[in-house]
Amino acid sequence: MAKTQLNVRVDETTAEAARRRALQRGMSVNRYIEELVRQDAGEVGRAFVDAAADFMKQYEAVFAEEFGEKR
Repeated sequence: MAKTQLNVRVDETTAEAARRRALQRGMSVNRYIEELVRQDAGEVGRAFVDAAADFMKQYEAVFAEEFGEKR
């Protein structure tokens, strides 16, 4: 996928927080921001919800037996 440059202005506190969090994750600030935008756009969230729905479908009987169907 082709990359496009995007310039963003933030206050120094926000910039430092981004640098620190990226460093903690072992990635560049650019990659960190890119990941945040993807998560916010729902790509990661959608995958999580799909996996959770699949899990619940597979273990529905177990939950019903343990907690009752009315809960």
